[in-house]
Amino acid sequence: MSDCIFCKIAAGEIPSRKVYEDETVLAFYDLDPQAPEHILLIPKTHIASAAEITPQNSGLVAHIFEVAAEIAAQKGFADGFRVVTNCGESAGQSVKHLHFHLLAGRDFTWPPG
Repeated sequence: MSDCIFCKIAAGEIPSRKVYEDETVLAFYDLDPQAPEHILLIPKTHIASAAEITPQNSGLVAHIFEVAAEIAAQKGFADGFRVVTNCGESAGQSVKHLHFHLLAGRDFTWPPG
């Protein structure tokens, strides 16, 4: 999508502090971190939200979780991290491109707020 900021980041049109990249997934540091470690993981293919996960694209979502675990292990927080996605405006989704927040480096509570 031409007006999607995450599509532009994935295409390299907007710079980011990359943590991981392969042919289908990009991970980069969030500009407004909510934890000492706050990394966004996005599919390079535009999927608007978790509401659009289908049997055809669910393998990509599984791969994103594999990447999250790999990043957590490499950064040394595999024993304590959170992965969050927001779906829809009322749930706090501000960018209409599926993305997962990988948060670590502090204790978390439940419910989150």
